[in-house]
Amino acid sequence: MKLSRLFLASVFIATVFYGCGSTASVIATPVENIDAIPLKVSELTEAEKKHWGHLDLIKDTIPGMSVDRAYQEIIKNKKGKKVIVAVIDSGIDIDHEDLNEVIWTNKDEIPNNGIDDDNNGYVDDIHGWNFLGDAYDEQLEYVRLIASGETSNPRYNEAVALLEKETQKYLGTKTRYEQIAQAIKNADDILTKHFGKSDYTIDEVKAIKTEDQALSQAIQMAKNMDINESSLSEAIEEINEALVSINERLNYHFNKDFSGRTTGDDINDLSDTGYGNPNVKPVKKAESHGTHVAGIIAAVRNNGLGANGVANNVEIMAIRAVPNGDEYDKDVALAIRYAVDNGAHIINGSFGKSFSPHANWVRDAIKYASDNDVIFVHAAGNSSEDIDVAPNFPDDNVDFVEVSNTYIRVGSLTSRYGSKMVSSFSNYGKRNVDVFAPGSAVYSTFPENEYKSISGTSMAAPGVAGVAALIRSYYPKLSAAQVKQVILDSGLAVKTKVIVGGDTNNVKPFADLSKSSKMVNAYNALIMASKL
Repeated sequence: MKLSRLFLASVFIATVFYGCGSTASVIATPVENIDAIPLKVSELTEAEKKHWGHLDLIKDTIPGMSVDRAYQEIIKNKKGKKVIVAVIDSGIDIDHEDLNEVIWTNKDEIPNNGIDDDNNGYVDDIHGWNFLGDAYDEQLEYVRLIASGETSNPRYNEAVALLEKETQKYLGTKTRYEQIAQAIKNADDILTKHFGKSDYTIDEVKAIKTEDQALSQAIQMAKNMDINESSLSEAIEEINEALVSINERLNYHFNKDFSGRTTGDDINDLSDTGYGNPNVKPVKKAESHGTHVAGIIAAVRNNGLGANGVANNVEIMAIRAVPNGDEYDKDVALAIRYAVDNGAHIINGSFGKSFSPHANWVRDAIKYASDNDVIFVHAAGNSSEDIDVAPNFPDDNVDFVEVSNTYIRVGSLTSRYGSKMVSSFSNYGKRNVDVFAPGSAVYSTFPENEYKSISGTSMAAPGVAGVAALIRSYYPKLSAAQVKQVILDSGLAVKTKVIVGGDTNNVKPFADLSKSSKMVNAYNALIMASKL
């Protein structure tokens, strides 16, 4: 949804109504000095909008990861090794036209025979596993804490206060959006009546000359909503989509009396396993997150379809463990171990939360991945916070003492290099965030052969997972720990100051927002990997 539309409409309504390659073959040189990079002053073209995360800061003045340049100048026609990337997320549309060729298949399991042929504890797990069963909506973790009645929990009072604050905020937002939708509908009705048609254009609207107050307000609404070639009815659809999300928040995520879990297991018993089913697909079309993440990593490249993934030579292992709400620690811990035990080289985790009753289970699983030479790439979160201070789970450390040397936490960048390059929603942290990567308005796969652009550190993490997959594919002798270090060390160091959390009064050196002080660069990473 165009947030600018809602913002402009809010202002208007307030005014109107209530005031595997060899080192010898690599001759490229890494990009290091970016201090003189010109700023991108023009808007992105339609092609750039769908591809900006793969572009090059030097060539395009867009802070992408230099993926295209890496293919053109380094990878070329080299043949790499297959790399399995486990995507722990919502369901994935494994039949999508741009993904079906890259879905992992468990060759040790006979499909649909009701037998655990490979004795891994999961029956008929052909393309991965679904730890959620048929569930979709769920509570947030701090709401579960309140519902449990564990008043002795040291964070119980914090949870109660947070629920009250968030509920009031979302109720207010719901009321505001409903008013916006009604105001837009009124304007659309007036303009439709004026033109005698519903498919009017912004140019036609601007050409109206009138002294009628209602028509004048409708004209101003259309101008403020930036309708371009669409009608106001499309803006209403966008707002209604936002209202669906708001109502889900209020009816399910914040509902102390709701539980969506259907698997019948004990969520507080890690040894109670085998629950769920092998259906890794979304249970409804709205469940799109995992499909989008998978496409960022590995949508088939250069096939003439909608999107290009970062990495070729990838097989996506689909693990459904993230509901519409907060994930359960048990599901995440078992999902990580499932990925490791079934051959994943890289795990992407585009999820997170601020409360975690069994954080040690997940931390132990992250250590298990590290001990078994598996990289875990994790999104830093979207609450505009310093997560060196604010809790954010899962993590790989206790009081900054790390249990893993293969965990990479990723913040999000926009497509505009300079002071606004850090996404307003992105979390950050000099000790708890490792790198930054493209995460705003990233174009990728959506269920049922669709494609859309969405934003989040959820989109930045799979970009980095894709770069890790490229390194593991073309330089397979490198350990997971070495691959992590290559990604951190080879990025572009940004020395400029940036706006943090979307707050123009909060300006910090980009170098203070992450451990590496860098933005990920695939081109540099492959050069550094070749030298190891």
